[in-house]
This record gives sequence, structure tokens and C-alpha cells, in this order.
Amino acid sequence: MDRIQNRIDTFSNRLNKAREEKLYFYLKEIERLDGAYVYVQGRRMMMLASYSYLGLIGHPKITEAAKKALEIYGTGTHGVRILAGSLPIHRELEETIARFKGTEEAIAYSSGYVTNLSTVSTLVGRNDVVICDKLNHASIVDGCLLSGANFIRFQHNDPSSLEDQLRKFKDQDVAKLVIVDAVFSMDGDVAPLPHLVSLCKEYGAWLMVDEAHSLGVLGRTGHGIEEFFGMPDSIPIKMGTLSKTIPAVGGYIAGKRDLIDFLKHNARAFVFSAALPPPVAAAAKASFEVIEEEPWRVERVQENMRLFKKGLEDLGFSTFNSQTPVVPILIGEEEMTLKVTRFLQDEGLFVLPVLPPAVPPLTCRLRTTVTASHTPQDIYLALEILGKAKKKFSL
Repeated sequence: MDRIQNRIDTFSNRLNKAREEKLYFYLKEIERLDGAYVYVQGRRMMMLASYSYLGLIGHPKITEAAKKALEIYGTGTHGVRILAGSLPIHRELEETIARFKGTEEAIAYSSGYVTNLSTVSTLVGRNDVVICDKLNHASIVDGCLLSGANFIRFQHNDPSSLEDQLRKFKDQDVAKLVIVDAVFSMDGDVAPLPHLVSLCKEYGAWLMVDEAHSLGVLGRTGHGIEEFFGMPDSIPIKMGTLSKTIPAVGGYIAGKRDLIDFLKHNARAFVFSAALPPPVAAAAKASFEVIEEEPWRVERVQENMRLFKKGLEDLGFSTFNSQTPVVPILIGEEEMTLKVTRFLQDEGLFVLPVLPPAVPPLTCRLRTTVTASHTPQDIYLALEILGKAKKKFSL
């Protein structure tokens, strides 16, 4: 049998079985937003799977910025940025990002995925070395593979493991790039930035940090992992997305002017991809401004995270080493995780299961997220329902 068709058929059989057993939970259509709640098939459910950490979707200033850009520029551009697609709003967005991240310049890409894919494969190549945390996001891994560099992984959040790898190349004349997530999206834990910075300096390596899940979340004012550790201007290559805390789409790299100029003229995903639509760029720019204008949002999401995590631990759940609004709830086996998800959704919680290969076998989990939109009452209700699940399934 044709191998491609065989793969498709095998997957289709699994998918149809899950649907028949009502254990398929993905690609649900969100019909309407209502603060921390959503409507799915006309049913109101508490959202515990959103990346809108600061609750900025639908913010009036952000919506108005997008409308104004739509009126001035229309829905799209005349092409790629490097030729006919650059607009004032693109420059203004990049200036805002650079100011927010404390760098000289920034570059905005059309998605967070291609930001990592293109940046990594542009900065390193054959005969270079790229070293990653084992739990880095797939977009980082794919960028490393595409680059053709010597691709090495170190044990998760283990500086000694990183040093073991860096030491192998100490006396070699090769470019070295170390890449980590600031907040790991499956576990919610934070990269040990002070150790990473120290090791990269000692071994002459560049450091790139993906702040997809730390922007607006880490630090007293939500400026990210450098603020969290009190280490301003310690990361040479600062990556982030415009589709999680920032309610738009896209990604960015912030850094020194020469780095950004290099990427704007050499990164294929920038040179050969259409520019961000003007309403998207305007919404992203306004979102950074709102984060600074409304610091209570950062305070609230951090308070909610602490309340939720403590409540889960009091119930006896394992939440790994999460320090962020990404709070995994360990269930274990795949079948049990699916059954628990079905129960929680029936009870009105919009939660989703994370299964292999996204996580190792027997570590299946519910990846829950809290946001600034949740009230303490919402969190107590969610904990009450999770407590029922724990009792029902003897978790």
C-alpha cells in the first residue's frame, strides 16, 4: 500500500474512534467571548486554555487601533516588507517592541513559528553549533534542524548539562548559539537565566530566549524574564510572539541594531513573506502600550496564578514546577486523561488534554491557564469542579 495513504488511514481510524467515543476535544469553535468565559455550541464554559494572559482580547483601545489602521491602510499591503510592503505602522510597531524590551531595534515577522524557524536558520549553519533545552518549542527545534548546524540538546533547565555540551566546543573556532524558552509551555516553569547568561559568557556563545509565554507574565510589570531576574540587557537575542498576551498574530526579535539589520536582509521568512496586515500591526502596537498603562493586569494574573496553583496543591494535584499562569495538572495515563477531560468539559470547564508525543508517556496532563480575566470566584469554582474529578476518578 502507498505509505502516505497508509499513514493517513491509520490516523483517520484513530480520529474516528476518538470522535465516536466522544473523547476528541480539539478544534472546537469558540462562538463568543464573555470575559473569562466562552460559548461553545451555545453553551457557556469557563475558559482555562487561553493564552490571553492579560485578557486583552476585545480591549477598546486595541480594537480602535485596528479599526483606524483598517480605515487608513486597508486589509493588506503591497507585498513583502523589503520591497513595497513597509508601512509607517510596521516601523511604529517595531519601535514600540524595542522600547518595551529595552533594545536598539526589533523586527516583526508574520508568525511566531516562522520567527524561530527563520531566525535560527539564518544565524547559524553548517559547521556551527546550536544547543537547545530538551523541552524547547517545536518551532525552535525545526529552526535548528533547518539550519544544518550541529544540533545538540541539554537536559531540561540543567545548567551543568549545558556546560557539559559547551565544554566540548571550548577550543573550537565555531559559532555557538544557545536557545531556551523563557517559560516552558507544557510545564510552566522558568529558565534559569542567571546560569545561562554566565555560561554563555564563559564559553563565548550567543543566547536566544523565546518569551512567547513570559511576555506580560514575568516580572513586576510584565516586561519578561530579564525583569523577573533583575538582569536588564542580558539576552542578546530576544524573541517573542504577538499572538498570546498580545492579541494579534506574528512574532518578533529584539536586539542590537546590527543584528536586526542582518535579519531584515537575510531571514527568508522576512524577505519572502508578506508584511503583517496593518490592522494586526496596529493592534499589536496598542497592546504593548496597554500593558504599561494598566499594570493591574499583570498583578492580577500573578495573583490568580498563585491562588489557583495553591488550590490545586491543596487538593493533592501535581503541578510540576510551574511558576506561571501555565499550570499543568498531572493525570498520568492517556485513557484516564481523556476521561477526566470529558468530565470537566461536561461540568463547564474548557480544558484540554496534552498527550504523547507532546509529552512523555505516563505524564499526560491537563494544561490549564489562568488569566487576568478570571475572578477569585471563577478560580474557586474551577477548583471545586476539579476536586469533584479527583474524587470521582480517584486521582
